[in-house]
Amino acid sequence: MNRKLIMAAALSAAFVGGCETVDTTKAGAVGVERHQRMALSSEEVNAEAQKAYGQMMADAQKKGALDKDAAQVARVKAIVARLVPQTAAFREDAPKWAWEAHVLSTDEVNAWCMPGGKMAVYTGLINKLQATDDELAAVMGHEIGHALREHTREQMSQQALTQTGIGIAGALLGIGDLGQSLAGMVADVTLFKPKSRGMETEADRIGVELAARAGYNPQAAIALWQKMEKLGGGEPPKWLSTHPPHADRIADLQNLIQKVMPLYQQAKAGGAAAAGK
Repeated sequence: MNRKLIMAAALSAAFVGGCETVDTTKAGAVGVERHQRMALSSEEVNAEAQKAYGQMMADAQKKGALDKDAAQVARVKAIVARLVPQTAAFREDAPKWAWEAHVLSTDEVNAWCMPGGKMAVYTGLINKLQATDDELAAVMGHEIGHALREHTREQMSQQALTQTGIGIAGALLGIGDLGQSLAGMVADVTLFKPKSRGMETEADRIGVELAARAGYNPQAAIALWQKMEKLGGGEPPKWLSTHPPHADRIADLQNLIQKVMPLYQQAKAGGAAAAGK
């Protein structure tokens, strides 16, 4: 190995050594306990997410696609308002985040939550799936799960480590800069980069528990993914898909629902008692 490659490897190893191992959330009733390695801070990622989100909402407004249907917006915001307090079961700081949710008019069947609680739900998801409130709570809880676990920060850290290694080697070997803006990375990773199968499973688990704690029927998560499968017209082979295969996902959800059903029943009972006062 020549001297430049040795230096690049040593500098890359030093950068990796600067990463921290974190537990972004508590396990909750569903048991999410994987350690994560981060090379970027929550503060810098959340700040860039806020910039990216603001720009995206401004662009949507210019196109006349932001919050066009007042009833849909009110419905989404009401569901978010019930889910957010339940995030304390996983993170004590999360209910205090600057949560924000908007509805974007597009045929795409999608929803997402950026770092720090910046959310969007697409009208395609609401209309094409004819989603009930329970089903919307399932998908929004899933997306909130990604934010609570800081999956975007984790993916960006992995990407930063790779790019830093390439960048160090590139600088030493005369290869051009491969970097990009941090705000652009946040948007790209949140909206377009597929999450790992493990991340998707974590989001499923957190989402089911959040919905149950908020008084939404966790069984709706199964109905939601069944609708998604029918809409998608099949799924890729197990080894090619980052999302858990349909049968695996349903089986996992069925096990989770048994764990969180007491939380749902407790929430429903509490709501009925409050209504009776």
